[in-house]
Amino acid sequence: MFPLIRNRRLRASESIRRLVRETTITPDDFLVPLFVVEGKGIKEEIPSMPNYYRMSLDYLEKEVKELWEMGFCAVLLFVKVADELKDNTGKEALNPDGLMQRSIKAVKNACPQMLVMTDVALDPFSSYGHDGIVVEGEILNDETSEVLAEMSISHAQAGADFVAPSDMMDGRILTIREALEDEGFHNTGIMSYSAKYASAYYGPFRDALDSAPVDIADVPKDKKTYQMDYANRFEAIRETQMDVDEGADIVMVKPGLPYLDIVREIKNEVDVPVAVYQVSGEYAMVKAAAEKGWLDHDAVMLEQLTAIKRAGANIIASYFAKDAARLLF
Repeated sequence: MFPLIRNRRLRASESIRRLVRETTITPDDFLVPLFVVEGKGIKEEIPSMPNYYRMSLDYLEKEVKELWEMGFCAVLLFVKVADELKDNTGKEALNPDGLMQRSIKAVKNACPQMLVMTDVALDPFSSYGHDGIVVEGEILNDETSEVLAEMSISHAQAGADFVAPSDMMDGRILTIREALEDEGFHNTGIMSYSAKYASAYYGPFRDALDSAPVDIADVPKDKKTYQMDYANRFEAIRETQMDVDEGADIVMVKPGLPYLDIVREIKNEVDVPVAVYQVSGEYAMVKAAAEKGWLDHDAVMLEQLTAIKRAGANIIASYFAKDAARLLF
């Protein structure tokens, strides 16, 4: 009791605060998202994501080498697909010489030790901008899952270490896991976007990949029939537990900071690693506010990353990874 116990003794200096700190950030915590485009010599800034870039394969190789030298060990690949290659079935996603497949090989060529995770969803390849096949205004579940399984096999054949289905179709983890097993990819892991909410925070990401749902008749205007209602909490636990039962090796909550209660709930319920995606809108807001002089960019960034890990994240997918590295590591 006071005065025998004075909690402020452990806050008296930076040294003691560092010594007793409960949560620390290291390069091993990060999964670094990377956006890839066709061409050569391309490194173009994404307007709604300052200091973040779409890059061609030659720049991708340079970026991966730099990331490895900075201490990072894992990347998450996304590709921007040309409009003429898009359709309603994701045919281009299965092309063994497609951009995603070549991106995987480029990363492994540049840095064989780098862990490669790949986005598995139809929206970058869809002429409608949806994560599934659209028929008469409905996103087909089972037919989409079969295509996602084929995508996963294609990525594994190209050298991916993990596939990361981000679509939220029911049962797709089991479909993917069984397909990988049937093809002999027993060691290819699955990081499932298990609790992915229908969030307004994804806008800059959709700009980066030109993957927003199109506004035409007989096509859903949003993704609310498959992504989760942001008002729901217990549903996230049910979704995540189902994915674990179906073979997910890692589960993810997306977005990050507004859903830390969900992160903690899931961390308490499952025995697999929990990833959190600090999404493009979260990144863009900090960048914009800092540009206006309204926030201290570095202080807010580190506070947010620490909060995500403190909530229970084993892995943080974040566009701030390199910014954090330059300050911390």
